[in-house]
Amino acid sequence: MRTVFLVGLALVAAAGLAFYLLTMPVTFSADDLPDHAPDIANGRTMFIAGGCAECHAVPVKRCANLDIEDETRLAGGRCLKTDVGTFYVPNISPDPETGIGGWSTLDFVNAMKRGVAPGGVHLYPAFPYTSYQRMRFEDLIDLKAYLDTLPPVRSTVPANELRFPYNIRRGVGLFQRLYVDGKTFAPDPHASDAVNRGGYLVMGPGHCTECHSPRNALGGIVAREAFAGAESPEGGGDAPNITPSPDGIGDWSQEDIAYFLETGSTPDFDVVGESMVPVQENMARLPASDREAIAAFLKTLPPRPDSAASP
Repeated sequence: MRTVFLVGLALVAAAGLAFYLLTMPVTFSADDLPDHAPDIANGRTMFIAGGCAECHAVPVKRCANLDIEDETRLAGGRCLKTDVGTFYVPNISPDPETGIGGWSTLDFVNAMKRGVAPGGVHLYPAFPYTSYQRMRFEDLIDLKAYLDTLPPVRSTVPANELRFPYNIRRGVGLFQRLYVDGKTFAPDPHASDAVNRGGYLVMGPGHCTECHSPRNALGGIVAREAFAGAESPEGGGDAPNITPSPDGIGDWSQEDIAYFLETGSTPDFDVVGESMVPVQENMARLPASDREAIAAFLKTLPPRPDSAASP
């Protein structure tokens, strides 16, 4: 019995050590950052493309889903209700105590590209760093500089309310081992500048895959079904298939897509609705060339059947 106990104890210790090592945060160092003078105007463009206000701006009421009181007051307070529990959106205003005013540029880059907050704290992937990791360092430096110009708001956000085992934050490190590599979007050398710009916006700051792609049991995006539609994590409908297939937007022209992003009107005379409304409104604020680039990239995606209708 003593031998069995010791063997069991050794296995538990080995498992604990393996868990500790596999979940250690992986971060960039200051040497990884380029020597770049922040461009605040471009930072605002990244802010708009990333839809930062839709999640982090002060809502009209606690846990409101759409209505924004002021997009420059990034005090958090919204919530995302999912099958694993409720995530509360944090304060990312420049307040030094309850926001990210005390974060360095390196801290911000590690949160965006590695999903790790200061102190080695793993961030839950309800924050779409699996897409933001594709952003260029320069754009992230610009974004941080823009955020620092916004008003600091003192606001304490409730802690996440998650069920076991999702409430073990350290375990997010295992997810990051699988889905976070910190690599910047790599342009296709055979594609046009417009397609590559669109790909960068879609795969990076726009984080379109996060809603329009199904996920596996671990919460990772199913790559072979990317952009083919998915059930809304909060229920109440699906994010549609946006690949150029008969199930998606195959009968939309590139001009149709760009016009939709500008006006919210579809080729069949319908209009955008639900959670896509603020996304479309943000796209309308981007330069026309960016909307055209997004449209050009979406037309290059492989046509896929609608995954949202799958069991």
